[in-house]
Amino acid sequence: MLLLVDTWYLLGKYLRLSVRMPLWTFFGLIQPLIWLVIFGQLFNHMAHLPDFPAGSYLEFLTPGILVMTVLFGSSWAGVNLLREINFRIIEKMLVTVVTREAIVLSRVLHSCLILMVQTWMILVVVVLMGVGIPGGLTGFVWCSVVAGLLGMGFSSLSNGLAMLFKKEEPLVVMGNFMTLPLMFLSSAFVPMEFLPGWISAIALVNPVQYGVEAMQMAFGGQWGGPGFIRPVGVLALFALATFGWASWLFKKGND
Repeated sequence: MLLLVDTWYLLGKYLRLSVRMPLWTFFGLIQPLIWLVIFGQLFNHMAHLPDFPAGSYLEFLTPGILVMTVLFGSSWAGVNLLREINFRIIEKMLVTVVTREAIVLSRVLHSCLILMVQTWMILVVVVLMGVGIPGGLTGFVWCSVVAGLLGMGFSSLSNGLAMLFKKEEPLVVMGNFMTLPLMFLSSAFVPMEFLPGWISAIALVNPVQYGVEAMQMAFGGQWGGPGFIRPVGVLALFALATFGWASWLFKKGND
């Protein structure tokens, strides 16, 4: 019960900070929107290839851009934790009765909520660009769930790496490694059937691929059956594992 109360209080604090500085929420959308426009036009004719799984490339690309938005936002989450450590904000928290897990969980949940809001904004933009959401309102909700799970996994991973490295420079390097390479080693931009065999093999152990699969199914209205449960289950396990690891590192470093 104390964990929930502490998490709720700290989450409220972080959300109030985000409301006071809304530009940071919009800033995280700039690069994904640029990619959406450029890639949507650059590979527009790919939709004419036989067996292409969508009516237009922009429709196919949208779930991948949603995953990219989540990945870009969550991979840098640990930087804010490091800054609070360096400014001794965390040190002041630790002399109170606040539970250690709540400090990590509140930051992870804050990142997830911001990423879900960004996901909604991207969906609104693609609708204005003329792309329908085949899954309708339910698909919209499932896209949010997938974004939340993926965001929790990579936000926790970033916070864990922050506790492991204790410096921004190696965390920035790892943040870069967790974005574009993992995106290109998935079916975010090209259907799985069109990928080289070695990339398809790597995608099987790439958590981003499961996020892309789940997002594509949610966006396309295919959330029923084991085909959707499998990637969502993998994302949930990934989120729990990374959060447990990050919490353990935080407690180990501050006990």
